[in-house]
Amino acid sequence: MAHRLLARRIWTHAANDICFLPVSTATTASSCFSTSLQSTTTRVSFRSASRTLPHSLPHIFYRNVSFNVQDHEDFTERVINSQLPVLIDFHAWCGPCKILGPRLEKAVAKQKGRVAMAKVDIDDHTDLAIEYGLQVSAVPTVIAMRGGDIVGQFVGIKDDDELDSFVSKIIGQ
Repeated sequence: MAHRLLARRIWTHAANDICFLPVSTATTASSCFSTSLQSTTTRVSFRSASRTLPHSLPHIFYRNVSFNVQDHEDFTERVINSQLPVLIDFHAWCGPCKILGPRLEKAVAKQKGRVAMAKVDIDDHTDLAIEYGLQVSAVPTVIAMRGGDIVGQFVGIKDDDELDSFVSKIIGQ
């Protein structure tokens, strides 16, 4: 867990350091390499809503609906209080867990933001596994919650069709 927090801090500081980049006001490539002492640059914030992407980048934005739970407060904030239905993947280092995780992420991604997925490593967060002890008796266990209430669950590996069906049932399709 300390590694995750350290990585998050490093990423935050790195993102804050590069959030403003100089952009040339001239449109030709040769003016970008000008040796003039007078600067003709302006600062553009990548955080602003009015930014435009270069034509070489695709204009596709994906909403990240899969996340790792950091602690009990994070679980409460992002799962219990979520407006979306949330699938909680209680997993460990075992082989079935490593197989189910990507399959479940793919099934959630197909729903295009209508459901979120929380990943809980029971080795790091035994308190959450104990709190849901009646439901988490083996891993992998997937619990579906909507509005803080458990609305579905399963234990073990499922194939892609079963996962798609489970996720569709949770969001009400």
